[in-house]
Amino acid sequence: MFVASAPFGLFDYLRVPYRVAAPPDAEAVGAVGALRREAAGTEAPAMMWVRDGGEPRHRHYSGTFSVAGLRLAGTVTTEHPHRLLAGQGRDWHRTETVSTGDGREISAVWTSDRGDIFLPFDPGAVMTCLWSEAYTRLGVTARVRSAGRHSAVRAYYALRPALPRSVQLVLRRRLARDGAVPSFPSWPLETGLHDMYTWLLGLTTALAGCPVPYIAPWPDGHDWCFVLTHDVETAQGCADIHVLREPERRHGYRSSWNFVPLRYDTPSRTVDGLVAEGCEVGVHGLKHDGRDLASERVLRSRLPAMRAAAAGWGATGFRSPATQRGWDLMPRLGFDYDSSYTDTDPYEPQPGGCCTYLPFLNRELVELPITLPQDHTLFSVLGHRDGTLWLEKAKELRRRGGLVLVLSHPDYAHGPALTAWEALLEEFDQDQTMWQPLPREAAAWWRARAASVPVPDAGGWRIAGPAAARGRVVEAARLDSHGVA
Repeated sequence: MFVASAPFGLFDYLRVPYRVAAPPDAEAVGAVGALRREAAGTEAPAMMWVRDGGEPRHRHYSGTFSVAGLRLAGTVTTEHPHRLLAGQGRDWHRTETVSTGDGREISAVWTSDRGDIFLPFDPGAVMTCLWSEAYTRLGVTARVRSAGRHSAVRAYYALRPALPRSVQLVLRRRLARDGAVPSFPSWPLETGLHDMYTWLLGLTTALAGCPVPYIAPWPDGHDWCFVLTHDVETAQGCADIHVLREPERRHGYRSSWNFVPLRYDTPSRTVDGLVAEGCEVGVHGLKHDGRDLASERVLRSRLPAMRAAAAGWGATGFRSPATQRGWDLMPRLGFDYDSSYTDTDPYEPQPGGCCTYLPFLNRELVELPITLPQDHTLFSVLGHRDGTLWLEKAKELRRRGGLVLVLSHPDYAHGPALTAWEALLEEFDQDQTMWQPLPREAAAWWRARAASVPVPDAGGWRIAGPAAARGRVVEAARLDSHGVA
């Protein structure tokens, strides 16, 4: 359907059919990529974008920016298209201003006299910048804030083993109170990345002159996904699993339970009982001391014991204590999936978020983001007295066709947290539009989807690849202004 001069990250992620081929006139090779409708030939209008190949060779700005009403982050060229498309005799005019957070204009989206569109950024690089949380290190202010927060968190975890639980909670509340909440990503819901998908799909639909097909996020005709996960932090939490599991049984839910191998004993009968009920068991770090991902050296030393625990439990998933994470380290865990990233959360010991409410791939690792605020953060740290925020965000993610992935702890399942948990389960137990998989099933589906693509079939589309039996093709023209699906 489309041909591009370079890989186009947005289409790779959404699974829009296109092929990569160098254009015969050598247009847009090197620093700029071009995408156009294949059947129309090289004279057809193209979408062009500045390719991100490491340190840019052009004048640029790096940080958060606004375009078309969206808040994003990454690297934006400040050059005029004429400078990057030497020899292309086109007249360009601005159609969208690109500005910094304080409103300073730095660039623009351009349209040529023949209908070409020029993006001053690489959409795929923006996606990776947000998924990986690289935006927290862009710009001097962000780097200073990130370094200061990292030092505070490191000091907290160094002292934590010797601190009573009450003191730990006071320090967490102080971290939440004293840490300046950034304007990006928004909390409790950040939509900029998904709104970018919709905006760019609209532009490429106009280029194609027909609806753009892609593979729907969820299988078997489901509109959204609801995943229940639990981290068991202490021996008492292990003994209290029934407090959260019993409401799940009543409503017919399955869930995942992540245990810490070297902090307490996890009885085999506990693991076997959960598995027999159709639940899943995962690994929650090694000692729950906030050190597993402190460095490559520490991870390398601890990984054999974590992998041994996974083998003994039949676990394929991982979540780090305190959702500690590092983009380059996560794939080295060797698990099938990880669920240590929040979509957005300024109140966690490692604040930030991957800015998405859909799964994504970090090399071969499937990331399943936590998309509702943690129970401990919401009720113990921030002091919420009911689950209104949980329900409101879950309903909005359902409307957007997203992943509602909740993390609760049997260690803290009392008072408002327990009441809110039961209300959340009850709210959706009769929802026929919901897919309610285990995390490993959601990860397996996302991997199959990523290996599949729509292909033409008798005037329509079918899916070629491992998602063929369960997936469906939808068209971008049917999207509204709120999301991808």
